[in-house]
Amino acid sequence: MAKVVFATGNDVSTDVIYPGRYMATVLPSETPQYAFADNKQFNAKLNDGLIPSGSIILGGKNFGCGSSREQAVSALKGHGLVIVAKDFARIFLQNGINLGLQTIVCPDIVASEGDELEITSSEVFDKTSGRKFSILPLPSARQEIINAGGLIAYTRKRLREGSAAS
Repeated sequence: MAKVVFATGNDVSTDVIYPGRYMATVLPSETPQYAFADNKQFNAKLNDGLIPSGSIILGGKNFGCGSSREQAVSALKGHGLVIVAKDFARIFLQNGINLGLQTIVCPDIVASEGDELEITSSEVFDKTSGRKFSILPLPSARQEIINAGGLIAYTRKRLREGSAAS
């Protein structure tokens, strides 16, 4: 169970998640400090360690639209955040899979900051409101990549498994 620590509306751009003026910083170890940099209060909470890993950002439709910058994903992953949204922009979702960001597609979700959510493989249960919302699961191959921690970790795992079988 995790808490919604930040709720957004629809069409949240990667420029909002990771402002373009920080594009010179691309290392995944450095990008998290700029997550939602223009929201000074939320950014400070993230950087001061006041937001526990596993906390939820609640998005509307088209979360992560705009540019294809993967720094937006690495900034969120660096804080261990889970993103639950009505849907995601295609490139953001693929970047999220490639980097191992927990992304949950939940088209009918209605929740608020502070709500406690329990996420299973098929639904999100809002313990605060008592409501349940169905998840659109990712294809199993994509979910395996996320579970492995991203495409590089997944590939390494598969290579090790192949070497062990030889």
